[in-house]
Amino acid sequence: MSQVALVTGGSGYFGSLLVDQLLGAGLEVRVLDIIDAPDRPSDVQLFHGDVRDEDLVGAAVRGADLVFHNVAQVPLARDRDLFESVNVRGTEVVLRQCEQAGVAKVVHTSSSAVFGVPERNPVTRETVPSPVEAYGRAKLDAEQLCRAAVTRGLDVTVVRPRTILGHGRLGIFGILFDWIADGAGVPILGDGSNVYQFVHAEDLASACLLAARRPGPAVYNIGAQEFGTMGEAVGHLCQYAGTGARVRHLPVGPTTKAMEWSARLGLTPFAPYHWIMYSRSLWFDVAPAVEELGWRAQWSTDAMFQSSYSWFLEHRGQERGGSAHRRSAKQGLLRVAKRVL
Repeated sequence: MSQVALVTGGSGYFGSLLVDQLLGAGLEVRVLDIIDAPDRPSDVQLFHGDVRDEDLVGAAVRGADLVFHNVAQVPLARDRDLFESVNVRGTEVVLRQCEQAGVAKVVHTSSSAVFGVPERNPVTRETVPSPVEAYGRAKLDAEQLCRAAVTRGLDVTVVRPRTILGHGRLGIFGILFDWIADGAGVPILGDGSNVYQFVHAEDLASACLLAARRPGPAVYNIGAQEFGTMGEAVGHLCQYAGTGARVRHLPVGPTTKAMEWSARLGLTPFAPYHWIMYSRSLWFDVAPAVEELGWRAQWSTDAMFQSSYSWFLEHRGQERGGSAHRRSAKQGLLRVAKRVL
């Protein structure tokens, strides 16, 4: 008899991809989400509703062997109350119901935002989290709930991804791809020498599945193993596109202020993490995942950017509903900046 896996947030960009990998591994899969993905496989049961609903979550986890908790209010929402309510209280509900149902293993997807701007790189298991904005603080609070559940006997592993990319991933990247496709100048803050790591959604999903198969609580930081600077990532993608798009270097201080205030006025789609981290370095030491899980990243930064961009071109202009990461962010005032740069 196959194991039963529940994926909270299974209709979102990453959640849907994780569902596919779990099905491919022979698991019976359920999804809990407030929306239904148009591409949900017919043999995947949907529990339609809110992760904060105790009764619904209880029904969804009943009989499940594994729970992959991915529901999160994403940074683009810029809503501190929802960060607390969904990302923290929702996690509390999931953990409580998993304990009551006797779930064998929980894999909680956290975020590199818990580290804010690290004092040194690479970030390791020993690096002390120090979030600098509301989303990161909420994700850290959720991690602390996971640790508390472990002390009560629940087997919980926390997986922290770097910035997620992959074919079908849009959100703020949809704007980048749009500018490059149209040959616009692409802004880079400063000289672009900050080292910045991404992770392909497929590599993240494989790490989550391997973590679920390993008994005992743990924490894994997951990111690409072949990566470079922000300037290289964007510059290489411009070269690949061949549209005439090129990097435009902008001063860090004034540009981050412009990003912040335009976002606060609702004129651009940026969240605090964007203007705080776009010019900063952050990368993970992934050795524990390699050594303990047998995991290896299959995608380099350049390969994942090229794949994501090519997918964007193939589907450009098609209306996409669903989660925030499955559709392009609205550009707002950036449409004017696109013409200027």
